[in-house]
Amino acid sequence: MDYLAIVDLGSNSARMVVEELNSDGTYKEIIREKEDTRIAQNMGDDKILQEEPIRRTIAALKRFQQQYKKYTPRVRAITTAAVRVATNQDVFLNRVKNELNIQFQVLTGDEEAYYDYLGVVSTLDIKDAIILDTGGASIELILVENGRNKEAVSLPFGAVTLSEDYNLANNVTQTDIESACKHILMQYQKLNWLQNIHNLPVILLGGANRSLARMGRTILKENEVNDIHGFEMPIAIVTDIFSGLRHMTRLERENLAGLETSRADIIISGLLPLLNLMNFIHAPKVVFSESGVREGLIAEMMIKDDKKIL
Repeated sequence: MDYLAIVDLGSNSARMVVEELNSDGTYKEIIREKEDTRIAQNMGDDKILQEEPIRRTIAALKRFQQQYKKYTPRVRAITTAAVRVATNQDVFLNRVKNELNIQFQVLTGDEEAYYDYLGVVSTLDIKDAIILDTGGASIELILVENGRNKEAVSLPFGAVTLSEDYNLANNVTQTDIESACKHILMQYQKLNWLQNIHNLPVILLGGANRSLARMGRTILKENEVNDIHGFEMPIAIVTDIFSGLRHMTRLERENLAGLETSRADIIISGLLPLLNLMNFIHAPKVVFSESGVREGLIAEMMIKDDKKIL
């Protein structure tokens, strides 16, 4: 039996999965772990990874390694926006290599968007839509037409960076929200292809969007709050949830059903890319996906393995 471990170091959280790979091309997830490492915290304008987030992250990676090493798997380790832009990227990656013997691949924005696309279309029946992956320090937008990725871009803002840059963690003001929205819209307006998109659903990935799904399912009194893959939500509910969040204190957000306590300081900033995109393209609904980069990596690997067999 073959096993694959994927370690996905994002700007807000680190995730690890172990997949059991079958000879018929199928696979089964046997371990899934997540820790809120928030490596993008306090990077500042100089884009320097700070010592405390680095220590948190390495500790989490060591815990992951203890879990997956008993399977002696192939290990695929990838990291995204925060490490991608960090001026001390080499120092961090060398430290991880020396302490854990893990070699991370730093995905480009285009690669991250591509794997998001592969992960979504391999698990959801998607024809025409826009995929939005909201991370801690970047977002990815992918235009899907007739099931194919037509356009893709990675933009350098996310839930953590927007929260820090526009004071959206604690006592959130209308002025701060408007300033963040202005910045987001300026980035959207630079995308010529996005100007011509109207009335497409938005497929949502990322931690803030998963929290939105759980809050929505709680409001709708769904039996399985965490069963979000393929779950659809009309725009009116998205807007209502955000309207409630923006008027809450941080403590109230921490105690809100469906929202992880650790995301209370970044949920408002994490939903702003979606709110602005919905309005920009007049999206009729959102659809949530549990599959993204990690599933895209698996899909790519399985395709390559099939070609080797042929």
